[in-house]
Amino acid sequence: MDRSKYDNSSEIVLDHGSGAQLSHELVSLIVETLGDVYLGEMEDSAMLPIEGGRIAMTTDSFVVDPPFFGNGDIGKIAVCGTVNDLAVVGSKPLYLTLGMILETGLPMERLVRVLTSIRETAREAGVRIVCGDTKVVRKGEADRIYLNTAGVGVFEREPLRMGRVRPGDRVILSGPIGNHTVHLLSIREGLGFEQRVLSDCAPLNGLLETVFGRVEEGMVRSVRDVTRGGLAAVLHEYADALGHTVRVDQETLPIQPETAMAMDMLGIDPIHTANEGCLCLFVAPAAEERVLAALRSHRYGNRAVTIGEVTGRADPLVLLRDRAGRESVLEELRGAELPRLC
Repeated sequence: MDRSKYDNSSEIVLDHGSGAQLSHELVSLIVETLGDVYLGEMEDSAMLPIEGGRIAMTTDSFVVDPPFFGNGDIGKIAVCGTVNDLAVVGSKPLYLTLGMILETGLPMERLVRVLTSIRETAREAGVRIVCGDTKVVRKGEADRIYLNTAGVGVFEREPLRMGRVRPGDRVILSGPIGNHTVHLLSIREGLGFEQRVLSDCAPLNGLLETVFGRVEEGMVRSVRDVTRGGLAAVLHEYADALGHTVRVDQETLPIQPETAMAMDMLGIDPIHTANEGCLCLFVAPAAEERVLAALRSHRYGNRAVTIGEVTGRADPLVLLRDRAGRESVLEELRGAELPRLC
């Protein structure tokens, strides 16, 4: 395709979704930009080799506000979010689909930026885009660009499940919380923190593979990526599923000083905020130090820390313990504390 047709003033128009020549040109631009991570053969369905007895499959839609931010964009989040959902159940991510809803007036250079992020993040994660779909809507019917991805992974080990977690298991975070929320809010509201607090958005399958390679199978009981609802939502999910109290030492929570400053100014508790590159791992006590060492050896886990444990108390609560040893119940939010970010 002749990319010179699209200069810096080019925009998505309604006829890009017509199925005619402009549609074909748009698809060619997408395929050309995705490059070697695109495995599609322009058939109506992808035909893929899958080895092994079980696969993992997930899907997610992305409506990020703002869709373009300092060290990432909606394309990077889409790949990371889907890859991470596959990885935390113990599968090896292999394939992604890519669905795009584009609003008329979206600059072509912004679309290329998103596709480039998708390509580079897919390369890092070792996954391929195997099929996709594009729809164009009128101005005002979407927030410039919405994405949907589905992912497929294969199991080379036993799946990780919440039901494998036991009293006494340690709760470990792979890195700081709150950075993604502060970064996006700062850009959106003009707070001035976005240069000092970057989004943590990252594909975490490589980090988990490093951990799995250092400990015996079964020592990592279960993993969640800490996204919407934040750490609080993850902890409540496990407390409810297990029927046991999860206790967290508040002083150990990894929070960047600038993030804490911004959260304090906004009146927001970091424990409820969205992240895009943080894992919460439930680990057997005997493997705690090896898991921490493995996490810290990887660039996406170098600030990993143990934050608490699953107790033997048969009551589905989340307790926060302060420096003086006083415990308080962490209540689950009924709705959203913040405006929608992703």
